Amino acid sequence: MYNEKVMEYFTNPRNVGEIEDADGIAEVGSPQCGDIMKVYIKVEDNIIKDIKFQTFGCASAIASSSMMTEMVKGKTLDEALKLTNREVVDALGGLPPAKIHCSVMAEDAIRAAIKDYMEKNK
Repeated sequence: MYNEKVMEYFTNPRNVGEIEDADGIAEVGSPQCGDIMKVYIKVEDNIIKDIKFQTFGCASAIASSSMMTEMVKGKTLDEALKLTNREVVDALGGLPPAKIHCSVMAEDAIRAAIKDYMEKNK
């Protein structure tokens, strides 16, 4: 069902955890399958210097979360806001059609964390 890259990011996820003094935090969920994704970002000079996630869910949700964190770490907020779920899917080498919503959660989570940061730092 899952390709090798998805399984690698599921079994060895990157950037797992929590940032105690995070500048932006977001939690998103998918009613389709009950997955919950929480993202923490640390921002310096408009750049995502650190990012962590905690995801309760399936292999696709965890792999999508992990891949998203790698794709936006070190990017400017504007660059991170441009990340699409399609880019996450492509970076993972594909997801089963029924699991594409997991990549959408990853896109939604980073955008919501950035929005939280922006609202706190107007």
